[in-house]
Amino acid sequence: MSAASLRVALAQMCSGDTHKANISSVSALARQAADEGAELLALPEVAGLMNRDPETSRRQVVGADTDPFIAACRDLAAKHGLWLHTGSTPVLGPDGRFLNHSTLIDAAGGIVAEYDKIHLFDVALEGQAPIGESKRFAPGDRAVLARTPWGLFGLSICYDLRFPYLYRAYAQAGAVLMFIPSAFTVPTGRAHWEVLLRARAIETGAFVLAAAQAGRHADGRVTYGHGLAVGPWGEVLADMGEDAPSLRVLDLDLSAVERARAQVPAWNVTRAPRVEVLPPPPG
Repeated sequence: MSAASLRVALAQMCSGDTHKANISSVSALARQAADEGAELLALPEVAGLMNRDPETSRRQVVGADTDPFIAACRDLAAKHGLWLHTGSTPVLGPDGRFLNHSTLIDAAGGIVAEYDKIHLFDVALEGQAPIGESKRFAPGDRAVLARTPWGLFGLSICYDLRFPYLYRAYAQAGAVLMFIPSAFTVPTGRAHWEVLLRARAIETGAFVLAAAQAGRHADGRVTYGHGLAVGPWGEVLADMGEDAPSLRVLDLDLSAVERARAQVPAWNVTRAPRVEVLPPPPG
């Protein structure tokens, strides 16, 4: 039987371009989370390494089994008796490209689940050079639900947020919470961040935890911040603004998932109507 409540710590970071700096930052966040009685710490996308320079990143990125950031997170989870979601960090994939890799770790330091970002951020924003995540990263090929003491948790990363079928599939498989760790750009964050996260929560009747990167990073990028926790009725439970590093601890009443889904069961209805393109009017 799943626990009825979860005390979660949502972290906001301004990750640097070396593992060492980010491990130091996460160590302080994990200590604070444990001191405040959190049962789970959620980190943002690229928490372990944010480095867009091909040469220096290539020298640091290794396979998940030997990645120093993942190893440090396992040690911190065991040290503090704390579940830890790594957000993501780049690891070396089998074809030589990187994977944007997420790990869920239990309170004994064991790996419960791993997920590789499926939808890669290939966009062309007005006034900016095109962003092509797929130039260096390979896409993941499987969605992952993790079993936890609090129920099933769905794993995803950042740009996955724009693909609602992934979260509907998680909800229909029984997920009560979705991780969406992110490093949103400022333009897309201002326009789309909150509305998309609230939509995913409302559509699925599930909690959404979206830890975020915030500020100007060592590699020159600027991220939006505003890490959010959203309830299954679409209510914003926490907005972390632009401060980083920072931490917000909150208590989730997991029975809210059942109540939301009982009231609006649209999350469990799947129909694929045939689309009929009507001919132009005569004349």
